[in-house]
Amino acid sequence: MADIKFLEMLAKEYPNTLAAAEEIINLSAILALPKGTEYFFSDLHGEYEAFVHMIKSGSGTIKSKIDEHYGGVLSEQDRDELAALIYNPKLQIKKKKEEGDFDKWAVTVIYRLVTICKSVSTKYTRSKVRRRLPRYEDYAIDELLHADDDVNKTHYYNAIISTVIDCGIAEQFIEELAWAISSLAVDQLHIIGDIWDRGPKPDMIMDFLMDYHDVDFQWGNHDIIWMGAATGHWASIANILRMNISYNNFDMLEIGYGINLRPLSSFAMKTYGDDECKAFAPHILDRNVYDQVTEQQAARMHKAISVIQFKLEGQRIMAHPEYDMDNRLLLDKINWEKGTVLVEGVEYKMKDMNLPTVDPENPYELSNDEKTVMEGLAGSIKNSEKLQRHIRFMFSHGALYKKVNGNLLYHGCIPMEDDGSFASLYFDGQGYKGKALMDKLDELVRDAYFNNEDDPNRGDIMWYLWLSKDSPLFGKEKMTTFERLFIEDKSTHKEPVRPYYKYIHDKEACKKIILEFGLDPSRAKILNGHVPVKIKDGESPIKGGGLLYVIDGGISKAYHKKTGIAGYTFIFNSRFMALAEHKPYSPAKEDGTQEFYSPIMKTVETLKERMMVVDTDLGKELVGQIENLKELRNAFEKGLIKEKY
Repeated sequence: MADIKFLEMLAKEYPNTLAAAEEIINLSAILALPKGTEYFFSDLHGEYEAFVHMIKSGSGTIKSKIDEHYGGVLSEQDRDELAALIYNPKLQIKKKKEEGDFDKWAVTVIYRLVTICKSVSTKYTRSKVRRRLPRYEDYAIDELLHADDDVNKTHYYNAIISTVIDCGIAEQFIEELAWAISSLAVDQLHIIGDIWDRGPKPDMIMDFLMDYHDVDFQWGNHDIIWMGAATGHWASIANILRMNISYNNFDMLEIGYGINLRPLSSFAMKTYGDDECKAFAPHILDRNVYDQVTEQQAARMHKAISVIQFKLEGQRIMAHPEYDMDNRLLLDKINWEKGTVLVEGVEYKMKDMNLPTVDPENPYELSNDEKTVMEGLAGSIKNSEKLQRHIRFMFSHGALYKKVNGNLLYHGCIPMEDDGSFASLYFDGQGYKGKALMDKLDELVRDAYFNNEDDPNRGDIMWYLWLSKDSPLFGKEKMTTFERLFIEDKSTHKEPVRPYYKYIHDKEACKKIILEFGLDPSRAKILNGHVPVKIKDGESPIKGGGLLYVIDGGISKAYHKKTGIAGYTFIFNSRFMALAEHKPYSPAKEDGTQEFYSPIMKTVETLKERMMVVDTDLGKELVGQIENLKELRNAFEKGLIKEKY
């Protein structure tokens, strides 16, 4: 008999044998359904429009459903238009209104959308489908989805659609039905790191995901540095501002998150007003709408915060000799007379020596003005309600890694030695490696954010995970930001990868990782992000004999030329696993047209038997719930708990 106190609590929700039996029937029915479709994304980097398009298109699966149902009925153009309607309903509705006879078109298209919605909802119970439907339209859509084909029901079906038109809500109804299709196409959404930086709208991505029905995160290095910044950690703050100023993301910083950059702007003008700051010119991939900072001023601000960053990082390196990052102390290696800097024993010419705030005697000490700037920035970030809400969501729905339905998800790497063994990191004198290391780091990160609020350096662990060679989120020998900004010689800009990236080509090494996390290498896959796969150079995302998949294909516009594509989606449904290779997203043109490209789909594994809910992690939970309900019924029958009707 299960714990009686637990059963008494359960009886508050299921107060009698009939209620418990009803739920047992419901859960047993769910176990018999096919497994829902999981979608895996990585390295979104602020590209809101491209990401949402991938979600709305089901990474190409929705177009496949349209072709499946209407291939022999509608022309290719009509099928493309139906797909475009689901992807961007507002734009397509606007076009149809301009063409005229909107009501007639609406009747036809609602029928077609209902057909596709039925197709993507077959894996769910009716109650689950109803929960995914929009409020107020849920009853009508639910009835349309489940209307039979006999004459009476057809009349009923037509009456619903006619009433939708007569009530003048066809536009909203079509939009909501289109979104319901996209929502039902994806059962679980996994984001394998890096929401922020480079792209202009990570705040909008987070808003979107916070409203999504089932999402989890595996933190990336760009996420972790924002998490550190949210604690008020100065070196982390300098990093996120330096990166986003360098990509001209002023709308996101000041409008999206309400970070006041005016003190930094004033300081930059005062300190570098006569400096061209050529090496600090921003990469303009997107234009600001509300906060239009000139390129020259952005360059000054970029330089100002970069110098502050190198000072603050130097302070953290010297405070933590155990981080083993002394090779990143470079401000004290500048030869002011010769205009050179010594990097790992080699002297290089500096291309910029205008560093008026750097004291050669105390190069890592902030000037009074720099301290004032940082105090204001830290206060602004710690008090950004929206940013803190997003970061708390990252904690509640995220972790360093995740095991789900037999697969292993993490952003960067599992630290390894040159011989392929797992590398140990030491905290408080105790060594950790493999899974134990990931668990310990996860614990330290959570403790840093939620505890020790009086410690201004509590974000050190997040900053360390951002750029340390031993970090499972970075996986490179060094981060060469200083070299890229101050040294012309491009050989110094390289960031060699750690041993993990050599061993992931080896099937046995991947098996070793899978076993370390308690999974079955005969069926498990490792899903990985972080390092863009350069398809144009012949690289493949499939590693370790098909055991590991690197799904960072470069959704960020900054990577399109390097990779030759625009990102991957990994898809795991009840029948197969597949990779979707995406082309660059094309925004709507001024004339109202928009081009959509179907991704290249490659099935990487076909399951021997269809995977049902009972075979999933959720299935294990439901089986446990059924057993608890059976125990509850037993307690009712024995009179141990009083039934209520």
